[in-house]
Amino acid sequence: MLWSCSLLYLNVCSSIQGNIIGSGIFISPKGVLEHSGSVGLALIVWVLGGGVSALGSMCYAELGVTIPKSGGDYSYVTEIFGGLTGFLLLWSAVLIMYPTSLAVITLTFSNYVLQPVFPDCIPPYDATRTLSLVCLCEYDPVIIMSKSGTVKEHDAAQVFFLY
Repeated sequence: MLWSCSLLYLNVCSSIQGNIIGSGIFISPKGVLEHSGSVGLALIVWVLGGGVSALGSMCYAELGVTIPKSGGDYSYVTEIFGGLTGFLLLWSAVLIMYPTSLAVITLTFSNYVLQPVFPDCIPPYDATRTLSLVCLCEYDPVIIMSKSGTVKEHDAAQVFFLY
C-alpha cells in the first residue's frame, strides 16, 4: 500500500481542532461562569485564558522551528532533557494522558446526548458510563479501519467525525 504525504488545509485544521479544542470547551464555560459570579468577569477570564493559550501555541511553534524533527513532544523533550525523560514522557502519554483525555471526551459526549432524554435532572450515572463505553468501543474499530485504508479515507473519516 502506497502512502501519500499530501494533507489538505481542511485535514490539518480538523486535526488541530480535534486535538486541541477537544471537549473541554463544552465543559468549561459553566464552571467559569459559576465561579466568577458575573458575565463580565467570566469574559475577562476567557480573554486572559485565550491570551495564555496563544502564548503557549507561539512557544510550541518556536520549538517546532528550532527543533525540526518529527515526533512532536517526544522529540522536543528528548532533544532538550535527554532520552530517559523523553521515554518517560512517551510512556506517561500512552498509558495516562491519551486514555484519560479520550475518556473525558466520551463522557462529555454521552452527557450531552443524554441531557435531552433527562431534561429535569442529571442523566443517570450508569447510563452515562454505558453510552461512553459504547462510544469507545465503536470509535476504535472505525479509526483502525480508516488507518488500514488510504490516507484520503482516513482524512475523510477524521473530518466527518469532527464536524
